[in-house]
Amino acid sequence: MTRTIEQAVDGLVVKALKTWGMIRPGERVLIGASGGKDSAVMARDLALKKRRGRLDAELVGLHIRNDFSPGALSERLRAEYADWGIPLVTIDVAVEGRLKPGRKMNCYWCSTQRRTELIRYAMAEGFTAVALGHHLDDALETLFMNMMGKGELSTMPPVVSYRKYPLRVIRPLYLVEERQIVELAESLGLTASTCTCGYNDRSERDRIRDRVEALTGGSSRAKRNLLESLRHVNAEYLPS
Repeated sequence: MTRTIEQAVDGLVVKALKTWGMIRPGERVLIGASGGKDSAVMARDLALKKRRGRLDAELVGLHIRNDFSPGALSERLRAEYADWGIPLVTIDVAVEGRLKPGRKMNCYWCSTQRRTELIRYAMAEGFTAVALGHHLDDALETLFMNMMGKGELSTMPPVVSYRKYPLRVIRPLYLVEERQIVELAESLGLTASTCTCGYNDRSERDRIRDRVEALTGGSSRAKRNLLESLRHVNAEYLPS
């Protein structure tokens, strides 16, 4: 029997949650609700697992509204979060206003500020985990960006535990490919959208994405093997 795209995504999220012990029983999880397809698919998946008794956790969404494109999430998306049973909080952050004189606005600065506010809110409100919508392709693109740009073998991990405070960043979509997220989002008619601000400078990541696709030929197996290789490092055959 052929699995539906929803079943495929569900299974990959379950595998990620179990493999890295992402969500503990009774945990309070803050979802980074960017308004994009990734966070929307993640939020819905976790909400359905909770509704069906497959996930024991409190889920709350947090949307960071900036000062240069302050449009709120669409009413339909707000309604969808409500339908999923996830309370959605919106806070305003002067992302551009925090820039020091002479500094230019860019995606990295924006994402850093939003991440900071997510963590601050989580700590203040007693959450123990922050869930972000990064997926398999994000991890691979970051891997190659770091290798070619920094000469460093590293990427975004599925779980980040902070030493200074009891909070973790988790990525439930870590094993899900972007194409799967797109297919599921389109089949569900989600109205989420990606960033369209005038500061969008993702050209470097876009170039890396094209190279990863060329390297793997778009093969799901090849992509998963690339990611799996980071968990099976044979130091004997690497330069010291």
